[in-house]
Parts: sequence; C-alpha cells; structure tokens
Amino acid sequence: MGQSNNVTEFVFLGLTQDPAGQKTLFVMFLLMYVMTIIGNLLIVVTVIASPSLGSPMYFFLACLSFLDIVYSTAVTPKLIIDLLCDKKTISFTACMIQLFIMHLFGGSEIIILVAMAYDRYVAICKPLYYMTIMNRRVCVILLLVTCMGGFTHSLIQIMFVYNLPFCGPQVIDHFMCDMSPLLELACTDTYFIGISVIANGGAMCVVVLILLIVSYGIILNSLKTHSQEGRRKALSTCSSHIMVVVLFFVPCIVMYVRPVSNFATDKFITVFYTVVTPMLNPLIYTLRNSEMKKSMEKLWYMMLTLERIRISPH
Repeated sequence: MGQSNNVTEFVFLGLTQDPAGQKTLFVMFLLMYVMTIIGNLLIVVTVIASPSLGSPMYFFLACLSFLDIVYSTAVTPKLIIDLLCDKKTISFTACMIQLFIMHLFGGSEIIILVAMAYDRYVAICKPLYYMTIMNRRVCVILLLVTCMGGFTHSLIQIMFVYNLPFCGPQVIDHFMCDMSPLLELACTDTYFIGISVIANGGAMCVVVLILLIVSYGIILNSLKTHSQEGRRKALSTCSSHIMVVVLFFVPCIVMYVRPVSNFATDKFITVFYTVVTPMLNPLIYTLRNSEMKKSMEKLWYMMLTLERIRISPH
C-alpha cells in the first residue's frame, strides 16, 4: 500500500491549551492510568492464580481486563506525555498504529461483552447444562471470534484512512488519532468513507447493544423462577455487566452513529471511554463480586506469607 501524500506527521491540539489545566490533567490522567493497569492486572493475575475462579465467567473477565490494559495503553500514555509538551506531534505511521490498535481492542471488547452476556444467559437460564455448553472449546472459539471480529473491524477502518491524500494543514483538534478528525483533514471528498465508518463502527455498536439488551431482558425475565438467593446473586452479576455495557456503549454510539464531524464535546466523550471506563471496569467487577474479593484476599495473604518465610532467618 502506498501512502499518497507528503504528510509525515500530525500535530494534536490536545485537550486544553491552558498550562495550569495541562498540569492538573497530567496528574489526574497519570493516576487514572496507574489505577487502570494495577486494577486490570490484579484481575488477570487473580483469575490465573485462583483455582476457584475456573469458570468461563472469570475467563472472559480476565480477557476483558487484558483488552482494557492494551486498549488504554494505546491512547493514555501518549496523552499523558503530550500534556507536558508544547508541541504535540505524532508521525503518520504511529498515528496509523494507534488507530489500528485502538479499534482492534475496542472492537474486541464490544464482542467479548456479548460472549459474557451469553455466558450469563447459559448460567442463569440453563444452569444444569452450564459446564456442558460452556466447555473449554466453546470458550476458546468465542475468544477467537472476538479477536477475528476486532481485527476485521480495525482493518476496514485503517484501509479507509491509509491511502487518503493529506495535503496539510496537518493539525488534529484532538488528543489521539481517530476516524472523524482524520477524515476532516483529508483533501478529498470523504462523504462515502464517512458513511462506511458509520456502517462499520456505529452499526457494530448498535447491533451489539440491541443484542445485549435482548439477552439481559431474557435473563432477567427467567429470574422469576429462581430462589431469592439465586435471584440476588444473578442480579448482582448482571447489574455489573449492564453497568460496564452502558459505560462503554453510550459514549461509543454518541461518537460513531452520526455524520463524520468534530464537535467540541468529542474529546471529553473520548476521554470517557478510553481513560475512565477501563479504570472503572475492575472496580465494578471486584466490588460487586464476593468470589473475586475472596480470591484476591487469599492471593494477597499467600504472597505475604511467602514473603515472611523468605525474609525470616532460617
């Protein structure tokens, strides 16, 4: 593929031009990024290290946490560093890589939320057949579908943008490379590409959201036949999932289901699903899941005990 333009780098305008505002945001985003990495890594490590968390539900939760780590890392470190720089530049190649990784892992995250909803549907509506239906092979297939779906979605996005002619000015009124700001800079008519972006990104969000709403509707409806305790447990798990779905999908739909154009609020909506949501996911899942909390405490206790044995004189 040949790049048909002479633009080698883009310049971001960032979130704010105010130096004091930039310093405040630097501290805030740095703390949030550290929390995102620690929180999600904790979930991945706990699920891998705890035999009691062997069910498919936790397998998908660990996958979601891993996706959150990479997805957040594609955007946040650059955003944090740029808050300390006067001129925020990104090379054409780095811009394309950022766009690709963000859509690859963002797209995968959308699909894994469907897999998680399916897992809850089987667990609540067909509890006796749960381990038969959600066997290891099915989990691996669902994970492969997730990766392939994310990859296909991302590849389509990058193919649209890569060969566009950019003839300057190469200033992006944003803090990262995304479809809308890049299409605005192209010196050609991008109307049809814009429509395709809505069809690819927006339709994916809407279809998946409808699927999730329907599946949770079926799950909640089937709870009528469950015992009080069973109902409470299922509601707790489902409400966590629904919170994550709302936090992720509402901003995405606002961004991608509309004509391609840049609004002043776009940057702040983007901050929400690239910085805030990945940080909140571990909190939502661990605080509302007693099993997860118990396993984390056990792991913590085990590590402290081993540390004590290691440093105590023999």
